[in-house]
Amino acid sequence: MPEHVVLLHGFSGTRRAWDGVAGRLDRERYLPLALDLPGHGAEAGARRPITFASCVESVLARAPERFLLCGYSLGGRVALHVALAAPKRVAGLALVACNPGIEDERERAARRASDEELARELEAGPFEDFIERWRTQPLFAADPAAVGALARADQRRNRPDALAAVLRGLGAGTMEPVWSRLGELAMPVAVIVGERDSKFVAIGRRIATVLPRVELSIVAGGHGLPLENPDAVARAIEQLARLDAEAGPVGHDDLPAHDRERVADAGEHAQRRQATGRERPA
Repeated sequence: MPEHVVLLHGFSGTRRAWDGVAGRLDRERYLPLALDLPGHGAEAGARRPITFASCVESVLARAPERFLLCGYSLGGRVALHVALAAPKRVAGLALVACNPGIEDERERAARRASDEELARELEAGPFEDFIERWRTQPLFAADPAAVGALARADQRRNRPDALAAVLRGLGAGTMEPVWSRLGELAMPVAVIVGERDSKFVAIGRRIATVLPRVELSIVAGGHGLPLENPDAVARAIEQLARLDAEAGPVGHDDLPAHDRERVADAGEHAQRRQATGRERPA
């Protein structure tokens, strides 16, 4: 029987962000189910406030009884909450450019203030201005033009007032960090990050040190891997079945040797940079 794969997009995306990944999964082995998260796409009218608890409830209500789960950025944070809340239902977990939370309370407070400013901009200004501000931040600056076009088209499937509610309820400054709970995840986990996304490379490396059954893949691309490198994301999802059959943790690193020291050195600065306006995870 094919395995169900539930796919959760990032902030200001929709289920359509997974079209490329879903199309590359072996349909004889996997049945993809891409969901709109509350506050996005067809779920723009989700009840307020939008919280991680309400997202967990929404995902579990629409998901099969048992499934592989893959989340990108904000969707990865939601996926972590789902896996921690219902571990018996999640057969395997794939985290794409995912941060388990800002640990420093002052940094979280600064991020909440930044997110509130952005939420007010969404409510008051032209939506196209927000889209351009989002897509031109350093996090996405090196994305190929075709990737930027796909991302902008997906953002336009959203409502600005709903995205403002998402920022207030699911922003990185609102989320309590779950680093201390990662060891509870007994299912196989694939961690996927793009080699240009140095902050999340460092975070991904740290995640891989605390999970009992994990594979870290550093692949070609930046932060928005579901759009830029759907092949690599699909391969990582399919590797979860192999991880499930193996007894111990596995390491996989596609970076050339001369790049490994560079991304490792980024680790000590990763948490400090994540709350600034210069780099803002989706």
